[in-house]
Amino acid sequence: MVEKTITIFGTWWCGDCHQARRYFDRNHIVYKWVDIDSDESGEEFVLATNNGMRSVPTIVFEDGSILVEPTDAELQQKFSTVLPAC
Repeated sequence: MVEKTITIFGTWWCGDCHQARRYFDRNHIVYKWVDIDSDESGEEFVLATNNGMRSVPTIVFEDGSILVEPTDAELQQKFSTVLPAC
């Protein structure tokens, strides 16, 4: 992915995807949502990234790093290292 936005690959029925999206929304973090049930290239990316597994959410950050099925604590840690302190 070459885009300079955060992209969340997931499905509408995935509880972990809902949790991750709530974290982003609660913290006013802009992201692009890709539902891999309806986006074939998104599904292919997730499968290639996760050794053939449909593990979601798969989140690609602006710096190119990826978190798969992160907890809120893991997301908080990620953002504490990439966002400047206010």
